[in-house]
Amino acid sequence: MHFNRGSSAIMLLALALGTVSPARARDAAHADRVVAVSVVNMYSAANENSDVVSQAVMGNNVTTLKKKGKWLHVQTADNYTGWVRRDSLRENKGQAYAAGPQAVQVVSLFANVYRETDVTTHAPIATLPFEGRLEVVNEGDGKDARWLQVRLPNGHTGWIQRGDVTLTPKVLSIPESIELAKRFMGIPYLWGGRSSFGYDCSGFTQMLVRSRGINMPRDADQQAAWNGVTAIERKDLQPGDLLFFGDSDKKITHTGMYIGNGEFIHDTTNTHPVVQISRLDDEPWTQLLVATRRVK
Repeated sequence: MHFNRGSSAIMLLALALGTVSPARARDAAHADRVVAVSVVNMYSAANENSDVVSQAVMGNNVTTLKKKGKWLHVQTADNYTGWVRRDSLRENKGQAYAAGPQAVQVVSLFANVYRETDVTTHAPIATLPFEGRLEVVNEGDGKDARWLQVRLPNGHTGWIQRGDVTLTPKVLSIPESIELAKRFMGIPYLWGGRSSFGYDCSGFTQMLVRSRGINMPRDADQQAAWNGVTAIERKDLQPGDLLFFGDSDKKITHTGMYIGNGEFIHDTTNTHPVVQISRLDDEPWTQLLVATRRVK
């Protein structure tokens, strides 16, 4: 988009070992609730007729700021705020959900959780998007060795295949983050989207930078003004640099990531609303480019 608009000791050890990302640690630091549905919309006001400003995915821990009937005003790990339905969250008791080392993060674009170690007997009890998180309670063995038993935020247990998740999320290099970006080709554009069910432009770019271990602001104009980037000239662009488009550098309406050879990847509504690769020299992009940034 967005066009404008376990214990602490365990966590520190996991950070030192590289098994928990800095963003994941911030996610757990002061959170009192966890997202218990696949993806939850965050609204600008406490009603579903207001605009969607962002999203959070299952396993994301959030901090409650205000309460209003069936609604909660919450803050996510990237310091973004919005109103969500209270019944889409569960209270954390003791420590943040999936914050310790015995937790997995979804690495497939989508991952199903089943009530048993069989994909044919029953429908999935949950489908998680990329980056969703779950707590591991048991490991399968024998014929079930490819499965992990997990506890969902609602307290129910189920089974997920090991190939869909990782116990040790890896901080990616710039080339690796570009390869990750290409896995999302064709994923639809969704205003306010922040998951593999649908991203908006800045949600997609934010995810790619997050894969490099960096928690960047949510909206495109915030990203361009962020002190974690430095301004560069168009002629000096390198793969991994961020591109910002709009009427001026004071009115940014779109963003993408440069991938080299004059191309960039982005989630756009232009022509067809999906993640796609475009050429920077093509219209309308060459005329709309107003800022180029490199993550420090």
